[in-house]
Amino acid sequence: MKEITAFYLNGCPYCKGAREAVQELIAENPAYGTVPVMWYEESEQPEAVQGHSYYYVPSLFIGKEKLYEAQPGQSYDEIKAHVKAALDAALA
Repeated sequence: MKEITAFYLNGCPYCKGAREAVQELIAENPAYGTVPVMWYEESEQPEAVQGHSYYYVPSLFIGKEKLYEAQPGQSYDEIKAHVKAALDAALA
């Protein structure tokens, strides 16, 4: 199992959706709860961002490989699908 590094900003609605999606997915499939997800607020922990290439948040990585970067206008269902894919990749 791999660890997911997640970058977010306080007040970001897409970030809020991604965090809610993680909790909803864990409720649907408890195996997702075993995936370590390290959340970093990019403005409070800029050192954590070093070496990760992204523009929008939330952004999810395994190591330096970007699994998901939110895009403006995405719906909650789209965000949840991307978060699920990232969790699946971490479990693989």
